[in-house]
Amino acid sequence: MEDIKELIRKYVISEYLDEGEEITYDSPLISSGYVDSFSMVSLLVFLENKFKIKIPPEKATPEAFDSVNKIVELVNKYINK
Repeated sequence: MEDIKELIRKYVISEYLDEGEEITYDSPLISSGYVDSFSMVSLLVFLENKFKIKIPPEKATPEAFDSVNKIVELVNKYINK
């Protein structure tokens, strides 16, 4: 099974980056402009559907979505709860 971190990285690349652009797990997503507020909502919906979790709105902050590693930390808080 694909690693959560790599799955999220690939999703971000396919949905929000231009062809040929790459990111690392620590690349800033929001502060670099790859993910905007509208994209953040679609990313949240993807995460909730993919991992069968519910992330409270107050936890879905720009800071929590600013890198793949930070997103993985957030997702891991709600998996198996």
